[in-house]
Amino acid sequence: MTLKDHELLASGERKISWAWRYMPVLKELKARHQAERPLEGRKLACCLHLEAKTACLLLALKDLGAQVFAAGSNPLSTQDDVCAALRERGVTVHSRRGMTADEYVENLRRCLMEGPDFIIDDGADMVYVLHSEMPHLLKDLKGGCEETTTGIKRLKAMHREGFLKIPMIAVNDALSKYLFDNRYGTGQSVWDAISRLTNRIVAGSTVVVVGYGWCGKGVARRAQGLGARVVVTEVDPHKALEAHMDGFSVMPLLEAAKVGDFFITVTGNTRVIRSEHFSVMKDGAILANAGHFDVEVCIPDLEALSRSVEESRPNVRSYRMEDGRELHLLAEGRLVNLAGGDGHPVEIMDLSFSSQLLSALFLVDNPMAPGVYPMPLQLDEEIARLKLSSLGIAIDRLTEEQRLYLESFRE
Repeated sequence: MTLKDHELLASGERKISWAWRYMPVLKELKARHQAERPLEGRKLACCLHLEAKTACLLLALKDLGAQVFAAGSNPLSTQDDVCAALRERGVTVHSRRGMTADEYVENLRRCLMEGPDFIIDDGADMVYVLHSEMPHLLKDLKGGCEETTTGIKRLKAMHREGFLKIPMIAVNDALSKYLFDNRYGTGQSVWDAISRLTNRIVAGSTVVVVGYGWCGKGVARRAQGLGARVVVTEVDPHKALEAHMDGFSVMPLLEAAKVGDFFITVTGNTRVIRSEHFSVMKDGAILANAGHFDVEVCIPDLEALSRSVEESRPNVRSYRMEDGRELHLLAEGRLVNLAGGDGHPVEIMDLSFSSQLLSALFLVDNPMAPGVYPMPLQLDEEIARLKLSSLGIAIDRLTEEQRLYLESFRE
């Protein structure tokens, strides 16, 4: 091992050790199941953001008996030092920071070629490659889980069209996931990343949040807490009304484009900010995406409108328009909190990764037909109870009389 490799490995180990300190739920679940090793002899293929918190999940799965094969779900969120530490501990990793689009897909194929029993996916890319390119592996695959809003949408579309041939648990839709990961995790980590990349003040600025789902709610609320004036744009009338009643300005994106200083997309859709919006933005506007794929800020339109492009800061690409205005795109339009930061706080991912671990264990003992399924409520509630316990918080339980009253139609 060269000195550089040794330093890389040591750095990865330090990151993993730090994250593990603050993951009490995952730690408890691992301790609870380690003696029986319920994943003994099973193969898990994972497509996830390969950073320290993810490493804790992968190592927990390995300690429960699984052979784990991992591919990075984003070229800029893969951390090479963490990958080095995972390989040293026996996890097979196919990824590197800055991998090309072709390498990304090839890494998914390499994981799938191992013949996994289960899949843990982020965005449903691995599931799609499996079905479209390697359908011969489907007969031995027991199922998997998906942790993102975008991935669940894709899986449901696959199921509607009769394309999905395995059961998938919608971890993203679990209460322990979206109430905390999507809102508090995205809310904090997006602004951590934007601050790190730009070194700009948020207070006194106008922040445009494009999309008011759970992630958008978190981004908007944190921007407000930092002192920004917040504008929300939406296509869903109920979400728009909710944003208005939460105290935010609501307007069409074309109007918001004229006043915004920061723009954050959180829609899961494509070509959300495009030519007509770029054409009216203020000089110096900052563009960031917090949706899963790099298609929400339309980069081809941005390139077509610009006369020059430069890297003005690490991970900040500045486009100079024909009229002299500059628009600054963060993290290549990719998921900014991971491509430009460390992702969600550790304590948040403790809940999300615990949901994925319990979903994998559930599938071991519960064969299911192809489809997209909610995470069982008893598992979801167990995660919340374990988290409360780790915080020293106790709550009430229904008495038998109360339970019967709620279940009865009689007064």
